[in-house]
Amino acid sequence: MRRSQSLGGAAAVLGCIVFAACGSSARNGTAPGSTRPARSTTSGSRSSSSTTTTTTGVNPNAPELNAAGDIPDNQVFVKYTPRTATYSVEVPEGWARTDSGATTTFASHFNSIHISATKSAAAPTVTTARTTEIPTLQHDIDGFALGNVTTVSRAAGVAVLVTYGANSAPDPVTGKRVALDVERYEFWRTGTQVTLTLSAPHGADNVDPWKKVTESFAWPA
Repeated sequence: MRRSQSLGGAAAVLGCIVFAACGSSARNGTAPGSTRPARSTTSGSRSSSSTTTTTTGVNPNAPELNAAGDIPDNQVFVKYTPRTATYSVEVPEGWARTDSGATTTFASHFNSIHISATKSAAAPTVTTARTTEIPTLQHDIDGFALGNVTTVSRAAGVAVLVTYGANSAPDPVTGKRVALDVERYEFWRTGTQVTLTLSAPHGADNVDPWKKVTESFAWPA
């Protein structure tokens, strides 16, 4: 008899548990045995903390870093002497020549040789280049980035060499600009300074051609 009461009590307890579960499901609007999709707990934070992605486009005015500029190994060089006969120098044959006052420029694409002759009472030095000329170059040249200031020996004598990076002028047809490597050689004799500025696209291998040009520079006999 006691055993029957125990079983009956257990059944009653089990019934209450089932009833409670059913009642809870009913209150929550779901049928017994069904699964209600969980309510998102992040929807509010997602809307209030949306992520913004910024895409940086390519600047069309930025200089191209790796434009082809190697001077061919079979390039022919010819001697150039200005009308004033202040100096002579060998330059690549076929390059376009432009004269502007005491400055002559030979150019092909983004390669160029600028030659200027000026009066100067004293020979240039590494010190005068750093204190006088470099500040002017920094002011006048777009993208100027100083490399080094040294002296080098050439057939015509010792020259001050200033190396730097710069941005080219826009191409008159395409408007494209390139990053340049520049070598500026300053020769001096008896009150005259001749400056050879050799420019090529960044990374171009023009060591031998530029050496040929600067070694060919000569003062009149």
